[in-house]
Amino acid sequence: MQASPVSDNNTPADPAALHVRHLRWAQPWQWLVLGTRDVMRAPWIALFYGLCFWGMALLLGWVFRASPEYVMSMASGCLLVGPFLAMGLYEVSHRLEQGQQPQLGASLDCWSGHLQSMGMLVMVLMVLEMLWGRAAMVVFAISFDTGMPTTASILQTVMRPENWEFLLIYTLVGGVFAALVFGFTVVALPTILDRDSDALTACITSMRVVGLNMGVMLWWAVIITALVAASMLLYGAGLVVVGPVLGCASWHAYRASVFTVEDNAAEA
Repeated sequence: MQASPVSDNNTPADPAALHVRHLRWAQPWQWLVLGTRDVMRAPWIALFYGLCFWGMALLLGWVFRASPEYVMSMASGCLLVGPFLAMGLYEVSHRLEQGQQPQLGASLDCWSGHLQSMGMLVMVLMVLEMLWGRAAMVVFAISFDTGMPTTASILQTVMRPENWEFLLIYTLVGGVFAALVFGFTVVALPTILDRDSDALTACITSMRVVGLNMGVMLWWAVIITALVAASMLLYGAGLVVVGPVLGCASWHAYRASVFTVEDNAAEA
């Protein structure tokens, strides 16, 4: 059962205008269950995307071993690429929702009909990614003015009590940019795919969902972070399963939080 819709006096009367719902604390778990069901209904497509996510994790691990100061830049790059890989999974869940059989080719090409909106969103995320990477490099440069720590010593270095300021600032910088990326994209790409909306409308809708449901969306972000962190064990192999499940679950998060008057009429 969906949560009750929210009226907004500033929302146009257009029946196709996007509205957002209040969400319940239990709904993120429901999204995971629905995402798991979708993965089980399209296992080979899910496996393809899972391997892509795993490849990203392996690349991130290689960068950490070779040049640890670039890890934040690579992590922000993964946050840029990840949502667009997930868009193929949104297409899978979308087709399953409509009673259609998903196809790998269609999932890989689902963005082609939304090039303008996707291009604008890419530009926004690229700016955030470059700012994030630059900020991370500045934190490293200021904190280790005697030279960058080596891969072998970085964990021992940053965990020393005297380096607590670096660890705090580095975490805060990453948290701020991760929150911005999450807020802008949590339902933006599904909105573009499903509604063919422009990038600005999709990002504003995404931020409205987060703003109206700050606690629930923060809980959703914690669940995502915890599952991704757990999946990084065994060289990130868990992403083969966790990545597709989270991708499909994100589609259901969008469906639970964004609606139009036409949707309500169709469901009535």
